[in-house]
Order: sequence, then structure tokens, then C-alpha cells
Amino acid sequence: LRSKDARMEESDFSATAYDRVYDATRPELFFKALPEKVVACGEPVGIRTDAQWSVPEPELVLLMNLRGDIAGYAVGNDMSSRDIEGENLLYLPQAKVYHRSCAVGPWVRVGATEEQAREWEIEIQIERGGETVFEGAVSVNQIKRSFGKLRDFMFQSQVFPFGCALLTGTGIVPDDNFTLEEDDTVRIRISGIGCLNNPVVRV
Repeated sequence: LRSKDARMEESDFSATAYDRVYDATRPELFFKALPEKVVACGEPVGIRTDAQWSVPEPELVLLMNLRGDIAGYAVGNDMSSRDIEGENLLYLPQAKVYHRSCAVGPWVRVGATEEQAREWEIEIQIERGGETVFEGAVSVNQIKRSFGKLRDFMFQSQVFPFGCALLTGTGIVPDDNFTLEEDDTVRIRISGIGCLNNPVVRV
């Protein structure tokens, strides 16, 4: 996957860890945001003031109830500071978890099976000054692990009294010479759900 290659290119330190996790039985899972930290469609997503290389990561979101049942799907944006993560993998929480680093929307799609969801396409378009500066697309079917397997690891030795949202990973990563800038607009569309639009601000 493009995400795997990009992560391994960030630094030699990260390369071995990401190479191993993509082929491992256990998926990479990490905390991203509390509900009150997630921004909705139309609200700004953030790029860190101390980062020089920031990118959006378009992802399918699994919305699960307290039992781990998949109640619906949404569009997600896992904002990331690649230079901070690349400097040292232990800086992952700082690269991933900060103010306005997660967007979910524009609404919840219910009633779809995993088989149906895997037919959807994920597209991203980044606009700057009225022009498209990056765009890409990938199939949901590129997600390596089954939704059920991701759910099982998410709920292993863990409880979510109010349910949780699981972003399933990205297959679209901009080229290494690209970084988001303030006042950009990020548009992420999943064919079976809708379009998540967010302007970009520095935080």
C-alpha cells in the first residue's frame, strides 16, 4: 500500500517498524481523538505550527456500538505531521493527536454490509487558491484486514461504553514534496457515503 511505502520513506528508524506491522497478524491501533476534539464537515482541520510536512489521510470510518457491532460508516480525515513522526516513531502521538487533527462526516451511512462497502471508492482533492494541487483515489477493497478482524482487535481487553469510531487506514498519501498550507481545502469523498469538506488552519 502507498501508506506503507510512505511511512517507510520517512526515516530509517520508522522503516523496520512499519514493514513489520503491515505484515503482522496484529494491526496498528492507536488513540486518535476524544469526541469533543473531532471536527465536523465544514469545520477547520489543523496543521501544527511546529511541523513542516503535514498531510491529510482519507479513511473509511467504522462506527461501532458498545458491543462492537458496526452501526454505520462515515468519511474520516486522519491529519498527520509526517516530519515529526519520521524524526522518531515514538513521536507518533504528537504527530497524530493534536487540536483539530481528526475530521469525521458528513453523516452516517447505515445498512451497508462489508461486501458492499468494499465496492466503494475513496477520493481526495486538495484545493489551494481555487486550483487543485493534489488528488488521488483508492478502492476501499484495498483495506487489508476484514472489518471484523479490526473490530476484534479494537475491543480486545478494552471497553467502549458509548461505542467508538475506528479509522481504517489510508491508501492515499501525497508525494514527499507536498505539504498542506493554511487556507487549503480538503475534500474527501467516499462513493457510498458522501463528501467531507474541511478548510485548513494552523493550530
